[in-house]
Parts: sequence; structure tokens; C-alpha cells
Amino acid sequence: MPQHRFASIHVVGTNGKSSVAEMTAALLEAHGRPTGVYLSPHTERWSERVRLGGAEIGRAEFAVAVERVAQSVAVVNRGLGEGESVTQFEAATAAAFVALAAAGVDFGVIEAGVGGRLDATNVLPSLVTVLTSIGLEHTEWLGDTEVEIAAEKLAVLRAHSTLVLGRVAPAVRELAEQTAAARGARLIGAGDPKPELRLAVPGAYARRNFAVAIAAAEASLGHLDHDRVHAVAAGLELPGRMQVLGESPPLVVDAAHNPDGARALAEALPEVVGDAPVVACLAVLADKDAAGVIEALAPRLVLAICTELPSERLARAGRPGALPLAAPSLAEVADAAGLEAETVRDPGAAVRRALAAARERGGVTLVCGSHYLLEDAWTERHAPSSSR
Repeated sequence: MPQHRFASIHVVGTNGKSSVAEMTAALLEAHGRPTGVYLSPHTERWSERVRLGGAEIGRAEFAVAVERVAQSVAVVNRGLGEGESVTQFEAATAAAFVALAAAGVDFGVIEAGVGGRLDATNVLPSLVTVLTSIGLEHTEWLGDTEVEIAAEKLAVLRAHSTLVLGRVAPAVRELAEQTAAARGARLIGAGDPKPELRLAVPGAYARRNFAVAIAAAEASLGHLDHDRVHAVAAGLELPGRMQVLGESPPLVVDAAHNPDGARALAEALPEVVGDAPVVACLAVLADKDAAGVIEALAPRLVLAICTELPSERLARAGRPGALPLAAPSLAEVADAAGLEAETVRDPGAAVRRALAAARERGGVTLVCGSHYLLEDAWTERHAPSSSR
């Protein structure tokens, strides 16, 4: 099995999984250990989910892995009952494992999709499991409380391995301690961010995530070299995490899509924009807590341009059947929070409207609310005809 051909670090949690996975991989690479990463979701290409040495896997290499898995899926499906088949995410995960094994990596840092116990990534013989954070999300599948959700995620912890724990509520920490003890696993608390580190990515949440990544890398390698850790911190690039794209006006993109993520974003914004007025372009999926997201961001915003994501884009990005919250409904939520709002259904046009409104106010544009909206921000900012 391909997942047995590299040492794996399994990253679970509500927020911070992708960032911690990429940071951990960067630290391992800096210490001379070839490392691959499996992330989700993607915005444009399925190959974005697999990264080798800090870069997206090549198209040819990814195609070989997908073809191999497609052949296996056909065989497996023939043996399943009526109406059953390998899921899209299961096939994508298998392709990632095949690609990482073929690349000969020492480590694979694997981000879980939803939860953990029932997630397709829960076939890893992980040496290290990382629990980044816990919040109320996907409650229809994972449970109604943070402890219930944490139990689903901690179910991936292997016996006699290591659990790295990010910042969580006391009840979740107690459950983590109990789970680790029951499985003979070592428990490591990530601790506070090191004040002497200068992280290229702004925001307190990024510094907390980096502290978790350091703990995960240390759990995997042992002692880390001080100078190499500082070099990684100074050179970090995390697309879609407080990423600033150009000027006139500045455009900030962030993948925050739930209340905890939105609160972390609101906390980080002053580091990037200061006191400048912020015009947000927002899109939220129907199964997310839109009111919680808006409530967290509203004090930092002067205007919300509310848009919606086409269902065909969501299907292309690995979320078939996912529904967008209609732009007028999102505007109603913003209005209820006391925030001025406009409705622009087309996402590209909504980004352009937000840029224009920020320019009029001498402010900053923020694009957030869903991973799947970031594509429009990147496209608009890099389009030759884009107004600036």
C-alpha cells in the first residue's frame, strides 16, 4: 500500500490544518528530509492538493497517479453492492498517496478532509497526529459539541504514536489526554508562539499555527536547528491565508469560512491594513454558519459585497452536491448584523465591485467566506484588463 512507503503526519482539526501541514512540511524539508503534502480543498486544479518540496506536483506525475488509481477503482467498484462506489474524495486521497510514494518522500504530511474517524485519510499508519483546533463545524456528521467533534478527530490517533495538540478548550484537552493515555501515545502541547520568530505570514493565528508545526516537526525529527526554523519562518508563503495581492487598492484574500476562522481573520486584519476601511467580498456555503462569520467580521468592515458560488464550480472543486448560500440571503444576514451590504451574484463581478468600492474609500478589499471564492480574487488581480 502506498501510504506505508513514507512516514506520515496526520493533521486533523477544525481550522489551521492546511497551514500547519504546509508549515510542518517546510520545516522537514529545511532539515533535509524530502516531504510531500496532501491538502484539501483545491480551487482550480485537483493537482493543487499534492505538493512536493513546497511546489504543486507536476501534471504528468499527477496524471500517472490518477490513472493508476482509476484502474484500481474500476476493480473495487465491481465488487461493491448495488448503489455503492468509491467516492471522489477516496479516489483523490488514494491518488495522493500513490504520488507521494512514487516521489520517494521521507514524510507525507496529510490533511484530513472532514472529521477523522470516517475520513478517507484514516488508513495512515501515522507516527504523529496533529490536532490543530476544535470548533463547531459539520455538526450534522461530527456531533453537536466540541468534545463530540474532537472525539471524531482523535479517533485517528494510532497506538504508541505521538499526539501534538494545538490550542483547544480544557474539556477537549482532557479528552485528548485520556485518548493518548488509552493508546499509549505521547502527548505534546504546542505551547505559545516564540516571540523571537519573525513570521512572513501576518496574524496571531499564523504564529499559533507555526508553533504547532514546530512541535509536529520536532516530534518527527527530534531537535530542530534554530537557524533553519528562523529561515522557514521568514520565507513562508501560504496562498489564501492573509495573502496580500498588489495595491491600488490592496486586496487581501483569506480562506476563513467559519466563525472561529473569521474571528482569527478579524484579529489579524489590523496588522495588514491598519485603520484603513475594509470592503469585503463574501460568499458562504449553505451549510456554514454565515451569521457567525458575519458577526465576527462586521466590526472590521464598512461594506459587504455579497455574492454566491456557482454549483458547477463547487462540483469541479470536489464538492458535488454542495449548495451556495444565495447572495440575497447573505446580504440579509449582513444587514441584520448592522453592516451595509450589496448583492452581486456573479463572483468575478462582485470582486470587481469590492475593489472599486475600496478604491473610492481609500481602503482595502477583503475576499473571504469560502475557499472557492479565492479563485476569483486571484483571477481578477492578475487579469490584464483588471481595473486597478
